[in-house]
Order: sequence, then structure tokens, then C-alpha cells
Amino acid sequence: MILVLSGTGDGRKITKTLTGLGHRVCVLAATGFGRNLAVDDGAFMVNGSIESFQASWFIENGIQAVIDARHPFALKQEDTITRICSELGIMYLRVGREETALDSNDLIIPVFSMQEAAIKAAAVGRTIFLTTGSHDLEPFLEQRETHGFRLVVRVLPEHSIIRKCQDLGIGPKDIVAMQGPFSKQMNKALFKMYKTSVVVTKDSGKAGGTDTKIDAALSLKIPIVIVKRNIQDLQPCYGAEQVIKIINEKLI
Repeated sequence: MILVLSGTGDGRKITKTLTGLGHRVCVLAATGFGRNLAVDDGAFMVNGSIESFQASWFIENGIQAVIDARHPFALKQEDTITRICSELGIMYLRVGREETALDSNDLIIPVFSMQEAAIKAAAVGRTIFLTTGSHDLEPFLEQRETHGFRLVVRVLPEHSIIRKCQDLGIGPKDIVAMQGPFSKQMNKALFKMYKTSVVVTKDSGKAGGTDTKIDAALSLKIPIVIVKRNIQDLQPCYGAEQVIKIINEKLI
């Protein structure tokens, strides 16, 4: 059995390919939407959180390999899964993404934390379009209390996520509930529709649509704050195709 920690399009691609090749795959997804996709792709759904796993579960389920395809910003040098894999000698493959090469442009503002992104965005514009989902709202809400800007958030169209936004004081007119990926044209249309004065994104690589957000913002001459990853000391990363190849070679 192969365990896929899925939180990206790469995770689904790997899951779908491996099940199609006859591998038994179970998926721990970051969202309910992701869990439904896992079942659609022929995998078994795993409930629980990363922290709740114990070594006995891996042994009982015959886990031979773990593919970590979580969002790049969710990765840590070590957590429960990596520790268990190390203890039990289970193959662990982390799926990585290349960082986006940023041109020299006054409209591009690189930062290295969400707190810094909120501060920079608050200083630049009166309508902030946040494209980083529902996990990083608090720093922006704190800045909104002080600066009084409009905060528009783009999140997955899931009840629990929309409810979270509303509970935090974000009104329906400022919630864009859509499932990506988004083209340059779609991003451009949304930025114009909401009269965006600054865009905030994480550097999730091309697979995460960072390039189309940058292109859309620059075409409208809108500043874009980009949260770069601190990837120092992380374990080796592989592309989706490399992971599939390794699994097929090692787990025949």
C-alpha cells in the first residue's frame, strides 16, 4: 500500500496514475474536496490528521511508501509522518516545486512570511485580493483593523471554509469561492471585478498558478506581494513524474 499525502494537483496526478497502474493507494487529503477526488481516482480515503498517526497504523496497513504531495508551504523538515518513515524504514518521497523566477519590477514585492505580506499589502493598497486560501487570514484581519482596507479572499467552495471566513468577519461580497487552477484571463477578470489595488499570493510554482497571477496583476499594473518559501534544510524533492518512476521501479 502507498500512502499519498495530497494537497496539490500533483498529489491527484500521482494518485490517479498509480491506481491506474494497479498500485493500491490510500490518500490523506487536506480538504473534503480532496478526499472526494481521491475516491473518484480509485484510492482509499484515510481520515485523521498528520499528528494522529502512529507507527502501528503503518504496519497494520502494510505501507511500503509515503508520497508527500502537500502544499509546499505545509512542509516541515520533520513531522510525525517523516519520523515514522525513518523509524520503520519506509520509503519517503517528497514532491517539490521549483520556485518562481521573479523579474526585476517595482510592482513585484517579495516577502518571506504571511505577517510581512499583510504589512506590505496594507501599506500599498486599499483593496487587497488574497489568493492564498483560508489558512492565513488572521495577519490580514489584524492589519484591516488598523488600516481599514477591504479584504477580498479567494477560497475553495467548501461549506466549512466559507463558514470560517464569515465567522472571522469577512462578508459574502468579499468571498470568492472557486476551485482553480485559474488562467491569466480569469485572474485578470477577477482582479478587475473587485477593483483590486494589491494582490497577495504564495510562491507555489507554476503548478500552483503563481505565474498566471503575476502576469494578470502586472498586465493591470497592480502590485503583487509574493510570499517566498524558506526551503533551507528541507529533504530532497522530486517531480511528480520522478515519483511515479521511482515507485514503479521499487515497488513491482
